[in-house]
Amino acid sequence: MTPIIFLLLFGIFLIIIVNRLFSKEVKPFNVEWKSLLKNNVQYYRKLKKSDQLRFQSRMMTFLSEVEIEGIELELEDLDHVLIAASAIIPIFGFDEWHYNNLDYILLYPEYFGSDYEYIEDKSKTRIAGMVGTGHMSNRMILSRHALRLGFSNQKDKYNTAIHEFVHLVDMLDGEADGIPNIIMEHQYTIPWIDLIHQKIESIYKGKSDIRPYGATNKAEFFSVVSEYFFERPKLLKTKHPKLYNILSEAFQQDLA
Repeated sequence: MTPIIFLLLFGIFLIIIVNRLFSKEVKPFNVEWKSLLKNNVQYYRKLKKSDQLRFQSRMMTFLSEVEIEGIELELEDLDHVLIAASAIIPIFGFDEWHYNNLDYILLYPEYFGSDYEYIEDKSKTRIAGMVGTGHMSNRMILSRHALRLGFSNQKDKYNTAIHEFVHLVDMLDGEADGIPNIIMEHQYTIPWIDLIHQKIESIYKGKSDIRPYGATNKAEFFSVVSEYFFERPKLLKTKHPKLYNILSEAFQQDLA
């Protein structure tokens, strides 16, 4: 990490800590955000009205607990809406949920590298989103471009922000290992691990419609198939019924 970026992140961290100490009030839902949700979040559109109101309330609770900062960009209402929606979608099946392993989110304009520098060259490894570890723990970095792209095409089984929030769900039991003990009943653990191995093998053989990045490791598999679950639940249930059933039980949502 370059010294300038380090100082920038450290300064933002101090500002956020001070803000969190003095502001915990849950603000009312901004009625102007309703159209942003309906126009951009398919998951929200499919909810019945009472659940839409509950979704709005959960979003505002999340936004009162987690700070969002723009890096070299001015935050817009759509940024707040999409980030909060991404946080609530995976945990909407639970009455009470707080991301105790997340303090703040940094939103970058574009993709970034391992040293948090912007990368426009598509030939280089570009990161769309990440949850921090070590000195960056309890923090998330997202690319605005990737955030908006994830909601602009809700048929591609790809959503960066949901992917990262699912990692946080996975990490609540102490590690990101693809076995989310916080939400997965014990009796599903062994069948889940066996299913992961089977599905990763199919990916390697080129015989799966699950995104290849899911074969990286168990943690990435869990996040990748969760994207699939929330974006294309009916297709997942048709092509991977066992996978769908376990995820449906884990997230307590039968979306298909």
